[in-house]
Amino acid sequence: MPHFDLPLDQLRQYRPDLPEPEDFDAFWEKTLASAREHDLDARFEPVDTPLASVDVFDVTFAGFGGHPVKGWLLLPAGAREPLPAVVEYIGYGGGRGLPHERLLWSAAGFAHFIMDTRGQGSGGSVGDTPDPVGSAPAYPGFLTRGVEDPHAYYYRRVFTDAVRAVEAVRAHPLVDAARVAAVGDSQGGGITLAVGGLVPDLAAISPNVPFLCDFPRAATLTARPPYREIGLYLRARRGSEDQVFRTLAYFDGVHFAARGRAPALFSAALEDETCPPSTVFAAFNAYTGSERSMEVYRFNDHEGGGVFFHDVQLRWLPGHMGN
Repeated sequence: MPHFDLPLDQLRQYRPDLPEPEDFDAFWEKTLASAREHDLDARFEPVDTPLASVDVFDVTFAGFGGHPVKGWLLLPAGAREPLPAVVEYIGYGGGRGLPHERLLWSAAGFAHFIMDTRGQGSGGSVGDTPDPVGSAPAYPGFLTRGVEDPHAYYYRRVFTDAVRAVEAVRAHPLVDAARVAAVGDSQGGGITLAVGGLVPDLAAISPNVPFLCDFPRAATLTARPPYREIGLYLRARRGSEDQVFRTLAYFDGVHFAARGRAPALFSAALEDETCPPSTVFAAFNAYTGSERSMEVYRFNDHEGGGVFFHDVQLRWLPGHMGN
């Protein structure tokens, strides 16, 4: 498919004027403070698996509202000293899957925490975390659940879970709490950006073709899901447009990027119609961390760099983790 978005030289300069809620920081401070009123109650149950290279733990911790959230913790087999850790967030529709699906980071010597995404895990890798919170009418999918009220919006719960996941992995005795990074592809990349803006002392972040950025442009530029869910919702909910985009502004990766501090490695694909490159560059260009770099895949769609980008991550991350 030919390129459909801005030329690369314009992408590198693209900085949309996105209205930011005046109470953005207060909203998230109150949200996280409310979550922390619940005991984190991080539990790590050993799992007997046929995997010889990793020790596997079935993890449960208290996320938004104190709701139990699942995850996996994979440690290099026989680890005895605290390790740097990678917290991974999953793409749209997927859950934490099975332990053997994600062995990359533990094979590289990291503790690897994979967070389940509440309510997901039936459209890809399997999930085990329900979302017990109801919502107003929504278009099928997750992107418009509760979208007319930022307090009720689905991603308020997910982003809170994601911050608590960092706190959970830091509670494990074989994790070096000072050396924790966040990574994720697509939706996982958008969650990574949110965590990077909400957790000030991460060692590094790496959002790969991130979703949940520059909602106003994404909703009108691409006909693909998940962003298309916004337009289809508004097709039925006439008159709700202003409120929907006011809500989404509290969850836009561009605003979280403006608060990021950790070194960051991004990626974008110039034929990506799922997460258009201009939306990714909007977050990248807003990023205020001490170091940022972008891998560009000119002739790829939403697969982005795939395993080639993972190779870049494997070479980049150790230098930011004190390895």
